[in-house]
Amino acid sequence: MPDTQIVQDTDPRCAQLEAAGYRVVGESWAAHLADPDRDLLETAVSRATASGLTLRELGAESAEALHKLEKANESDYPVTPATHRIVGELSDIRGLWPEHRVFGAFDRSRLVGATVIRRHEGSGDTRFTSVLAPYRRRGVGQAVKAASILAFLDVGITRFSTGGAAINDGSLGANEALGYVVDERWRSYQL
Repeated sequence: MPDTQIVQDTDPRCAQLEAAGYRVVGESWAAHLADPDRDLLETAVSRATASGLTLRELGAESAEALHKLEKANESDYPVTPATHRIVGELSDIRGLWPEHRVFGAFDRSRLVGATVIRRHEGSGDTRFTSVLAPYRRRGVGQAVKAASILAFLDVGITRFSTGGAAINDGSLGANEALGYVVDERWRSYQL
């Protein structure tokens, strides 16, 4: 197994690792959002519902639909040492509740997008967002994430965090459109 080092891009160790022959095999980012613009979030939700989608919070009874969505998308997740996602079994998805809240977008009865978020250290922390390939770049990921943030705002949570692989431009753009600010960039090095 290769020696892997995950280092923030501002860390002086980056130059040391590169001088020692390590190469960058992946990049990732972390972003934060404080006091989000409710109108901006509501607009993201409205665009999705105007296109015919239904957005709602999902309970544990939707675990099978979420598992099916995740399995359909599993091979599309970027694979880096810092961001690799393995969907796992249906029991793993069922285990998301009650710690996490899940928000989904439906095209009729088909779950086409979802985001999973939890309360962590007083903030809303997104675990993952997943959108079926034919629905990407249509605002679906943005809408489910906006719906989750609105729900957390309603219970007094005003700070949020998320992250992802740098290669996933769609995810980064969707988050920035909601007001997230990338404040950390990470490099995954291997020798």
